[in-house]
Formats: sequence, structure tokens, C-alpha cells
Amino acid sequence: MRYLPLTPADRQSMLARIGVRSMDDLYRDVPPKARRDKPVDLPSHQGELEVERAIGALAAKNLGTAKAPSFLGAGAYRHHVPAAVDHLIQRGEFLTSYTPYQPEVTQGTLEYLFEFQTQVALLTGMEVANASMYDGGTACAEAVMMANRVTRRSKAVLSGALHPHYAEITRTHAHFLGFKVEQPPADPEGKEDLARLVDADTSCVVVQNPNVFGHIQDLSGLAEACHKAGALLVVAVTEVVSLGAIEPPGAMGADIVVAEGQALGNSLGFGGPYVGLFATREKFLRQMPGRLVGETKDVDGRRGWVLTLSTREQHIRREKATSNICTNSGLCALAFTIHLTLLGEAGFQRLAALNHAAACMLADKLATLPGVSVLTRSFFNEFTVKLPKPAGPVVEALAKRGILGGVPASRLWPNEKALENLLLVAATETNTGADMDALAAALKEVLA
Repeated sequence: MRYLPLTPADRQSMLARIGVRSMDDLYRDVPPKARRDKPVDLPSHQGELEVERAIGALAAKNLGTAKAPSFLGAGAYRHHVPAAVDHLIQRGEFLTSYTPYQPEVTQGTLEYLFEFQTQVALLTGMEVANASMYDGGTACAEAVMMANRVTRRSKAVLSGALHPHYAEITRTHAHFLGFKVEQPPADPEGKEDLARLVDADTSCVVVQNPNVFGHIQDLSGLAEACHKAGALLVVAVTEVVSLGAIEPPGAMGADIVVAEGQALGNSLGFGGPYVGLFATREKFLRQMPGRLVGETKDVDGRRGWVLTLSTREQHIRREKATSNICTNSGLCALAFTIHLTLLGEAGFQRLAALNHAAACMLADKLATLPGVSVLTRSFFNEFTVKLPKPAGPVVEALAKRGILGGVPASRLWPNEKALENLLLVAATETNTGADMDALAAALKEVLA
């Protein structure tokens, strides 16, 4: 693609057209502390070999999950991805930077998106699913906006045990769209009563399962309370593998289910790109964001697929659009679909069982350490432990010993003094018994 720089006159003409006087005016919504007032300080041009060496030296400073026993989780999980997944998604038919949402999208792409939707609906226990979102966090915010449209109400109740990043994304949307968000304090004990916060203005209650501290909950009672008050229940799932072992949210009465699909087919990748899952009841179909692929027959009676619903501003009038989401993480969705297809139903349940067994083994080992207590009573592959000292420095000390020991709660709630001794620990099928012994030994040494 050719690069055609703008002249100062071009730039000024564009600014005038949209009604601002300067570039500073254009970015006035960006906090000053987040702006750069001068170019990034980068070295001058170098040869490819020199650049590779420099970047490699920088990368070597990281302690990656491939180099060390890793017990990191909190919304992003290390799993084994079969080599076949990466091989298949790199076929020329699929590997493209082109966003596959236009009407001329190929039958092959439509078919795998149809399969993806089917898998998501089955996993979540819902009736319809769309063809993916950016990630779990933005899908959560979209679910709240959808609930506002369905109920014509404007207050969302968020669980205090909802991942803080999901809550923050929702609050950011609330700030600009003018709806109210209510959220009780973080609840590491899993005892919060959200039903008491539901009133006539509440459009939805958003709860995570397992929650960010690892607790697994029966949401049936909360769903009943929401429906009695005319509100919807939105369930967020940050670890999609848990659905191989836990009752799907749809079976517990959820109206909208959102999830992060990174755990299947996709790497940690320093935070992205990820793939958001979104499913709901059929009666709410027309308020669902994103796009939906349907099955059909052509004039000769042959099976085919078609972009059935797309309530986005590229397709309909902007004021009627349900979402501004402008990509569907297509390649990530394909990786998700291939991985889950390779596993099959029995394989997926087996994977979930392996994860849960690993977490149980780890929890048993950590519970024997002096001063360490496991707070989470019922969990899938992640739980919270309380340490006798702040968890942040402990994690740093573990990293110096070559172990990624978990996510300190202080990283997610930096201003909550009461949570600073809490550590979120995850175990998956990738963790061996030797990994767990190494963590337990190193933690005992650091805490001594």
C-alpha cells in the first residue's frame, strides 16, 4: 500500500471539516498524561540482522510462560494447542488481514463461522450465538448495552467478583453512553448478595462464573430474582475450558452469556488478539451485537451459508446499529473452532477434568505451607490463596527463581489494601507435578 503523507493544508482542511481547530482539540478526550508531546525515542534505521539482534535482546529480558513453570491466570490461560491448529489456520484460504464480514465473504469462511456459533451455543447452553467479538471484556460491555435495549432500563449491577478489566470496560461505556453502573466491593469470600441490589431500574446483573477469585456458583436463584424484577442475568466466563465441567450458564437461567475464548486454539500472545464469545436467547436475537451466519439452500437445493443478521453500522443506519464492533476476530475464531473440533465433546470434557485435577493437586500442596491458606472452597482450575505478607513482592521473588507464581490481587485492585496478601493461582493441563513441587518449595523459601 502506498503511503501518501498529508500536507499541513490537507490536515487543516480535515480538522475544519469535523469542527476542531487543532490536533490538540481532536484528542482532547485523551487524558494529557496519556499523550506524547514528542516523537518516540527510537534509534535510527538499521539492517534487518541488527534489528533482529536488538529485538531478541529485549525479548530475552522477559520471563515467558514457555520458559518457566507458569501459574498465571486471571482471565488469560496457558493451554496446549495442537500443532494442527496453527498449521490449518495458516492455509492461504484463511490467513488474511482482510476482515471477513462483507457480503461477498466466501462459503468456506461462512461455514466455519456457522460451526463456531454452533459450538458456542452448545458450550454456553444458549439458543443463538454470534460470529465472535473482540474479546471477553468488550463482549461483557456489549451484553450490558444489549440488556439496556431489551429492558429499556439504564442501570447495570456488576458483581464485585467480576474481573476488574471487564468491569472497567463496562464503566467506560457507561460514562459515554449515560447508563448507571452499581458494583459492590470485591468479595474474595464469595458471599455477596446481588439480588438485593436489583430494583425497577435495573436492566441486568452481571456475574462471572467461576468468578475472578475462582469460586463456582449456582446462579439459579440469582436468575430467578432478576427475572422476577424484569432484569436480565448476564454471565461472564473468562476460562472457557471450565464449561467442560461446570453446568452451562444457560441451564442456570442466564439470558446473555459472554466469554473469553483465548483458552482454545489461541496463545497468550501478550494480551491479544483474543476472541470474545457472545450467546443469548432467541427472543433477544435482534438486539444482539455483531453478526450471525445462517444455513440455507441455493436455487439448486444445495446446502450453503449466508450472513443472516448484521446489525452493525456498516450495514444499516448508524442510529439503528446495535454495535460499533468492527471486526469479528475471524482467525482467532477459526483457531477456536479447529481446536474444539479436534477435541470433540469427550476430549473437551477430558481436558476440563485434567485442569481441575491439576488445580486440586496444587491447592493441596500450597495448603500445607506455613501461613498459606486456600480461600476458594469450590473451584475449577484457579483459586485464591492468602499469604502472610503482600503477594506482589512475593511474585517478584518467585520470578527471580524462575517461576511465574500467579497474579497478585494488588495488580487487579491496586488501591485495595485488604486484598494485597491475596494471590490468584491457576493450574492447567500444562503444569506437571514437578512444576507444582517447584512452586511450593520456592514459595516456602520466599515466605520464610
